[in-house]
Amino acid sequence: MKKLLTVILCIGVLLSCDDKPKKRILSSSFGLASTVKVVASNEQWQGLVGDAVRKVLAVPIYGLPREEPSFSIDQIEPDAFRGTQKQSRIFLRFEKGAASVKIGKDLYAAPQTSITVTGNSELEMAQVIINNRQEILEAYKAQELEENVRRINVSLKNTDSLRATLGVNMKFPTVYKYEIQNENFFWMRRDLKRNGNMNLTVYEVPLRTLDRDTFTIARIVRMRDSIAGKNIPVGEGRFQTERAFSPYLAQTEIDGHFAWETKGTWDIQGKYRAGPFLNYAIKDEKNGRYLVLEGFIYSPSQEQRDNMMELEAILRSATLE
Repeated sequence: MKKLLTVILCIGVLLSCDDKPKKRILSSSFGLASTVKVVASNEQWQGLVGDAVRKVLAVPIYGLPREEPSFSIDQIEPDAFRGTQKQSRIFLRFEKGAASVKIGKDLYAAPQTSITVTGNSELEMAQVIINNRQEILEAYKAQELEENVRRINVSLKNTDSLRATLGVNMKFPTVYKYEIQNENFFWMRRDLKRNGNMNLTVYEVPLRTLDRDTFTIARIVRMRDSIAGKNIPVGEGRFQTERAFSPYLAQTEIDGHFAWETKGTWDIQGKYRAGPFLNYAIKDEKNGRYLVLEGFIYSPSQEQRDNMMELEAILRSATLE
């Protein structure tokens, strides 16, 4: 009997042992939209380090009608960075050491992106920030897009008609309402509480529309002015690309497909109405077309950075069938 009890106890001990590392349970992160918690002493903040941080994080966003920084900044002393402060969704901090920049994920909360800049002097830290500006901005933007996707997924609009007509799945919230949905053009709009609205449009054009020559930006402007201008009702005048400044053009990828990304300002011919737009022309060679997705805002005298981030998250959620 004694031997039997010993065997049972040994089996119990073996079963209770688990060689697998236990997964950390993290608190949920939080923070205002596109706001970076900067952990720096007042001396650093008022010196070269602070200047470099502001130069990188507060760079104005291209295409907005009024100047807005890429990120808002909330500076905090290192001694105060404890407890719930460590649950900030995106933060930047500084350490003494060899010059480097390190991007961390979910260190104290989830989801969370942290960036640690090290240097042996304030000058060296400032140089690290400036030299790695693109990597820093992209890391924070990716986290904020992820946060927007999480919020969007809480209550999704039915998009069966969009998928059946134009062969694209796209996630956007139920607060958007279909204004136009036909075989050629979809327009969805969300009214804003204060004043104005956020808009999404989806349509397709043949590949030759943009692929005929190297004047891509001119062709994109002509395309959106023709199709959106014809379909977006604005009373007198016409919805068009603002003429004073050339839109920004870049190459990107959506759902594994090459895409042209265009940012600029729209206006209405003959009227004092304007706002920012973001356009993706996705090359769909399988179906011999460019699928065109666009988001634009009309919100006079209001900040529009965070709304544009939401639109970008929606447009980038697109998957082609």
